[in-house]
Amino acid sequence: MRRRRSYRKSTKEQVNYKNFNCHHSIAELPMSYGSDAPCHYYNTLERARENRFELYPEICVMDQQHFFVRGCLEIPVLDSKETFIWDVWVSLSEENFGRTIHLWEREEREQEPPYFGWLSTFIPGYPDTVNLKTNVHTRSIGRRPFIELEPTDHPLAIEQREGISLERIAEIKEIITKYNEEDLES
Repeated sequence: MRRRRSYRKSTKEQVNYKNFNCHHSIAELPMSYGSDAPCHYYNTLERARENRFELYPEICVMDQQHFFVRGCLEIPVLDSKETFIWDVWVSLSEENFGRTIHLWEREEREQEPPYFGWLSTFIPGYPDTVNLKTNVHTRSIGRRPFIELEPTDHPLAIEQREGISLERIAEIKEIITKYNEEDLES
């Protein structure tokens, strides 16, 4: 189930692109963007994907040796109670992925320490985001994990620590719109 929120309420329109999805009207500021698969999926030829990937809404396995989980990279919105969310994929070790699956429907999963992972989503408008170090915090059943970036000087990590303005969210909307239009043309 995809979580999509907007700053202003109105009739929703779903926009689907190769890498990013959002639900919003033209006048709204989307408060969430996401990718339906890890970047590795999009970097693989379409005809090879079926043989190399097991892709589900919340998890993905590549070549039976690379393991991914979907989570929420949350960024506080300045002067607001809102949160901006990047719906991203993170790679986990085989051991941590196995533990995640084992605890998927168990309440004790909330007690798990964070798992180390590598961000596996390309996010337009930032320097390279693939392979940023993360901590994956498991949450209650039915909620995607919280993805915490390593506190570095990467602009995305700074935004997660310090928050972003509504103006920055409007800028992100323009960047994503342009990126998706270019993607549709190619």
